[in-house]
Amino acid sequence: MDKQPKITPDWIRGAKARGEKIAALTAYDYPTARLLDEAGVPLILVGDSVGMVVLGYPDTTQVTLAEMRHHVLAVARAKPQALVVADLPYHTYETVQDAVDHARVLTEAGAEAIKLEGGVEVVPEIKALRRAGVPVMGHIGMLPQHVREEGGYKMKGKSDPEKERLLQDARAIEQAGAFALVVELVEPEFAREITAAVNIPTIGIGSGDHCAGKIMVTHDLVGAFPWFRPKFALAKADVGSIIRKAAEDYVRQVKQTAN
Repeated sequence: MDKQPKITPDWIRGAKARGEKIAALTAYDYPTARLLDEAGVPLILVGDSVGMVVLGYPDTTQVTLAEMRHHVLAVARAKPQALVVADLPYHTYETVQDAVDHARVLTEAGAEAIKLEGGVEVVPEIKALRRAGVPVMGHIGMLPQHVREEGGYKMKGKSDPEKERLLQDARAIEQAGAFALVVELVEPEFAREITAAVNIPTIGIGSGDHCAGKIMVTHDLVGAFPWFRPKFALAKADVGSIIRKAAEDYVRQVKQTAN
């Protein structure tokens, strides 16, 4: 099969105008990145969700830059045609200089774009990253790095003041130079309004079907983390049960082997 052209931030940015939906997934290791790429996934996110589904943390707030670098290196070794985007972890972009310096750690490891959470308040960081030549994907709505402050994962866009803030955030992120925007846990009808308000693609997670694309944690998609799955995540497989069954069969086989 012929290799497809390399996906770039400009390709992602133009997908909405082309009427092409973006199906994005996460990867944290070499084989998963290869498999997703072979499946035609155009955008692979090395997300700080690695903290929960791989490293065993209760949320994303404990993920370090060193851990993110480690997983970006692994994904980048797959040399995917997909665009490789990496999350800047919590507390690594509190100043403009921090954002640029820490983004460089991840881009030097192989990330081709950076994602950071927040709205108007992170515009200076987005602009600085763009001046430094780093493509940026935004993230508004429910911000997992602030889950402790929020007291849990809560739907956004219910009140008029909250809707106005989200619209301001989306427009500000676009104007700052982001090529796409993750919209997490936003009321679906309002996610449609956000999508209509900006020219860059909105990539929804738990925000209904009206965004310009969707992103899922791959472990949720394939049932590889059976102890918790968000209500909005529709599993397409049950890898957890397959692994458990294979291990049980192996244990049984070894025990039954004659000495």
